[in-house]
Amino acid sequence: MAIAVLGGAGYIGSHTVRALLDAGYDVVVADNLATGFRKAVHPAARFYQLDIRDQAALDRFFETEPVDGVIHFAAFSQVGESMTNPLKYYENNLWGTTVLLKSMIAHGVGHIVFSSTAATYGEPERIPILEEDSTIPSNCYGETKLAMERMMYWAERAHGLRHVALRYFNACGAHPSAEIGEAHNPETHLIPLILQVANGKRDQINIFGNDYPTRDGTCVRDYIHVCDLAQAHVLALQYLMESGKSDVFNLGNGVGFTVREVVDVARTVTGHPIPEVLCPHRAGDPAQLVASSDKARSVLGWKPVYDSLETIVETAWAWHRTHPDGFGEESS
Repeated sequence: MAIAVLGGAGYIGSHTVRALLDAGYDVVVADNLATGFRKAVHPAARFYQLDIRDQAALDRFFETEPVDGVIHFAAFSQVGESMTNPLKYYENNLWGTTVLLKSMIAHGVGHIVFSSTAATYGEPERIPILEEDSTIPSNCYGETKLAMERMMYWAERAHGLRHVALRYFNACGAHPSAEIGEAHNPETHLIPLILQVANGKRDQINIFGNDYPTRDGTCVRDYIHVCDLAQAHVLALQYLMESGKSDVFNLGNGVGFTVREVVDVARTVTGHPIPEVLCPHRAGDPAQLVASSDKARSVLGWKPVYDSLETIVETAWAWHRTHPDGFGEESS
């Protein structure tokens, strides 16, 4: 049974490829390498360099590789960039998904697991956040992901394309082998930025705002290990293939940590002082994002394994310490 992982050279995609291979699936990866790395793709997976916005290339892909399901990571995902360059996000995330769904329907591929985001909720109405809560994104990235969810809903109504949208919170950590991990250029995620300080790659960590309504004034986020996210994608795919109905699931640990708490854990793990500098708020940053994952646990049978912040940071540090330059290649 072959599964296509689109965006499989990226951070979460490459970990999901490994989880699929471990589960015995035949895996084929498509990625344009705009933000991913060829070295992140396990050699047991077949690889195609293509852009999902290229209809002809995507059609050739599905003709060459008849697959039973798709896991879709191929989207831009930087909140700050989405606020300064929103049309880039509409063009890539929405148009790319439009082309993908058209090609899937044309080639009879009926299952898709979609990488969505907690950013669809915007400023939450309660903590922890439930799947039925209001979705009023406060940034363009979240807006495009929510539109992608609705696109899949209507594609099912018209064409029977069943889907699962996984709204996950702050992905972090690295594979326990330390062979793959988080590498972005430029890097914008908190934990790798902190660890770059410990690795001598930057002088300090910037903290954006200290007057949020939280216990120490800094933003609160729910940190979920990338291998736990990867396993959830495998479970969601199995759920769809066993005739599960289309649905949306939150993925998180259900516990929120402030920015300063994460910095303190990193100081303990690395033994580095990690200097910090206070900076102004960033546009589009909610004060708190913490998930209720009860639905994913009960319906999908998902259970996070790497559920302590210390373990998450330890796995991330093992990767960054041994790969200070990431994969040693530029994303093209």
